[in-house]
Amino acid sequence: MTALRLDLVVPAQLIVLIGGGEFSFGETREIDEFLLRRMPAERRVVAFIPAASGSAEYAMHFGKYLHGIDPAVETVNVPIYRGRDSRRQKNLNAILSAGMIYLGGGVTNNLLAVLRESAADLAMREAAAQGTVIAAIGAAASCFGIAARDMHGIAASLPALGWIANTVVDTSFEPENDTNLRRLMSVPETQLGLGIPAGTALAIHSGGETEIIGAGHVAAFRKGQAR
Repeated sequence: MTALRLDLVVPAQLIVLIGGGEFSFGETREIDEFLLRRMPAERRVVAFIPAASGSAEYAMHFGKYLHGIDPAVETVNVPIYRGRDSRRQKNLNAILSAGMIYLGGGVTNNLLAVLRESAADLAMREAAAQGTVIAAIGAAASCFGIAARDMHGIAASLPALGWIANTVVDTSFEPENDTNLRRLMSVPETQLGLGIPAGTALAIHSGGETEIIGAGHVAAFRKGQAR
């Protein structure tokens, strides 16, 4: 798995996709410590985007948790809940000035409705190219491929953010139940399916090289591969 190389559409120094887990129970502690170490020393601000959950309290609790790990880190909630929020200059400025952008978990539909092909997504791409760490957990992490699961169950899949070429991502992945990943891999142009379990993250570096953070294993299936 350490030899896996991904084709990034977006120039980025580091993208970390987290399969899930409760930070309040310490389930993502190793991953979060890794993220904080990789933030630029001169930019110790985390821009938290709650688009997937719609919860401002999520950012507050997560910020307290991160502050407990590193008191020098400040977390700000970037209030993107509706489409117009993704165009507000104040929100774009917060994204562009942060050392890490963290997309909280929730529902894929919510996040994609407000972020896909938005000014905020363009700002995230610009920030990523300038060295800002990009992190996403759960449903938010599953949106970085070309398609994501429709969590409302209306469609088989939704067009996603498309940061990783020809790839789909399934989070909270369980090897014994890979139905969701199989369905996603039926999306045209998909060549690779990634299954990331809770408590585990896939870190993607600038050249597309990857490493696993956490105790679990990441599944990677090529289309047409025997399973």
